[in-house]
Amino acid sequence: MKTVILIPARYASTRYPGKPLAELTLADGSRKSLIQMSYEAAKQVSGVDAVYVATDDARIKAAAEAFGADVIMTSESCANGTERCANALERAGLSADIIVNLQGDAPLTPPWFVEALIDEVKRDSTVGMATPVLRCDAETYAHFTEDRRNGRVGGTTAVFNHNNDALYFSKEVVPFVDSGKLPDPIPVFHHVGVYAYRPAALAAYGSWEAGPLETLEGLEQLRFLENGHPIRCVEVDGRGRVFWELNNPEDVARIESVLRKEA
Repeated sequence: MKTVILIPARYASTRYPGKPLAELTLADGSRKSLIQMSYEAAKQVSGVDAVYVATDDARIKAAAEAFGADVIMTSESCANGTERCANALERAGLSADIIVNLQGDAPLTPPWFVEALIDEVKRDSTVGMATPVLRCDAETYAHFTEDRRNGRVGGTTAVFNHNNDALYFSKEVVPFVDSGKLPDPIPVFHHVGVYAYRPAALAAYGSWEAGPLETLEGLEQLRFLENGHPIRCVEVDGRGRVFWELNNPEDVARIESVLRKEA
């Protein structure tokens, strides 16, 4: 099955303008942009036929081409990464059996997270869309609760049923856990912002209007749930690595700390 990875990237982020071009300091002291690190993470995924950066911004296009990425220019009207992936697929005339949306703010995404998604879509022909979830360790749970205490919107949590199909995604920490009685294992799952779609699911997304839950939470995947389209949650193993996205300027230090530990 032909598989392509698209990395949607926009300059005009509300919480962090210019985020794809933000530079992080690596363990050796060198610096790389977020979009380059995300591209390099995508290139490590096995079984992928092509990787593209999808953007509407000339600055991101120039930066991506400078480090060797193929770029697809998209409409400025794309409201989120899923819309941008759909638009890129259409504009470039790409044909693929599986389209992966690896968002450009997650340079810590290990290749096996994406490979697990691709494997699940291949394994189960009924799955039109899949996304990874990672059980929180104590450090990640602390990041979530710290952000909420300080009024920051940080990562996203997911809850799902016995079939591993999503029930809900939220920027709140769900389910509620009594902080004085934190169980082991922690029953909170961090949603990893990566999606694998079959073409029909991606095409359907563009025909739906954003619903109230998507609008309130600011989470693009809720449009699928609000329209009765299931999302398969694939539990992945961090293998001792800490995962976190760059959502706010405060996250730069968190990610750089992980990069130093993993060096």
